Amino acid sequence: MKKRNLRRLTGAIAIALFVVCTWKFLSADFLSDVYVYTIDEEAAAVLAVPTSTPFVVTHLATPEPLKALYMTSWVGGSEKLRAPLVELIDTTELNAVVIDIKDYTGKISFEVADPFLREFGSSEKRITDIKEFIGMLHEKGIYVIGRISVFQDSFLVKTHPQYAVKDRAGETWKDHKGISWLDVGAKPVWDYIVAIGNEAYSVGFDELNFDYVRFPSDGNMKDIAFPYSEGRVKSAVLTEFFAYIDQSFRPKNIPISVDIFGMTTSNTDDLGIGQLLESALRHFDYVAPMVYPSHYPANFNGYPKPAEKPYEIILFAMSKGVERAILASTTPSKLRPWLQDFSIGSTPYTPEMVRAQIRATYDSGLTSWMMWNASNRYTAAAYLPATTTSQSPR
Repeated sequence: MKKRNLRRLTGAIAIALFVVCTWKFLSADFLSDVYVYTIDEEAAAVLAVPTSTPFVVTHLATPEPLKALYMTSWVGGSEKLRAPLVELIDTTELNAVVIDIKDYTGKISFEVADPFLREFGSSEKRITDIKEFIGMLHEKGIYVIGRISVFQDSFLVKTHPQYAVKDRAGETWKDHKGISWLDVGAKPVWDYIVAIGNEAYSVGFDELNFDYVRFPSDGNMKDIAFPYSEGRVKSAVLTEFFAYIDQSFRPKNIPISVDIFGMTTSNTDDLGIGQLLESALRHFDYVAPMVYPSHYPANFNGYPKPAEKPYEIILFAMSKGVERAILASTTPSKLRPWLQDFSIGSTPYTPEMVRAQIRATYDSGLTSWMMWNASNRYTAAAYLPATTTSQSPR
């Protein structure tokens, strides 16, 4: 009896062990199949996800002739506001645009990557899609110039007052508009400007345009002091800055231009602000005298109201500029005037008056020009319809 029970017990244990082993074996195979299947599926899913192509920054060669208009960074940062200007360029003879990189406020209009610049905290991200926007302009064959306000910079004056123009008491000097200025001789500012230029070129700007490159003039000039330039000839200090910009960008084949007072073409002195036409011609690829007729003083060249004589003022100013460029042994084609497409004072500017300035530019022997309107409201009727021209990346 005991032997029979023992055999039954042994058989039951054997059956139980068989069942357990078989279950584990099957479970292991099943789980192994599931595991392999899951990994394969995840790999396939990853491979199936579309990858976006990194945006590639390109640049356009400088068009000849160049016909540009100005666009603020605020307008540039709004698809709604910039669209009409892009359309105006796209459908007329215009082929270029000047967009603020840094205006008089001192704020850089897009996010910067350079650690050196980021430390200043001057980026305001006004144009959040800067690379894509410039890329779109390039696709349309539109040349993009970046404007940099240099020594008029309220932000840097506030954060780095040691570089500011002072009054005799050592406080920050301000002009009649309440705007503060940086000392032209402050070389740390030069490095800052060069860094901004390099950053701008890296996001797609084709050319760097330097504005407000001068000593201040509209304020109490009897109560003013220059911590870095005191006792030096203004034109010599500014020429040194011009040379520094030249040496910083020319080896990189980055086109550079500078905006100067309109009367520099006819005056041989530095106008008290350090600007000499010959110095600018020597160090920049393009020089843009701001020859707005409304900005010339009454009775200039015998005209009681220069604003009413757009053709005559531009022809005189730019003809003088051409003569001096030739005497300076440089090509007059470097001259690219800023013209007036805005009304100020008692003289409203009509399409005919805007066009008269363009005609005068051509009659002085030049081919290129840029149009200024601070509010970006341009006279569409003043511009000729588009022709079939294109730009190729470089």
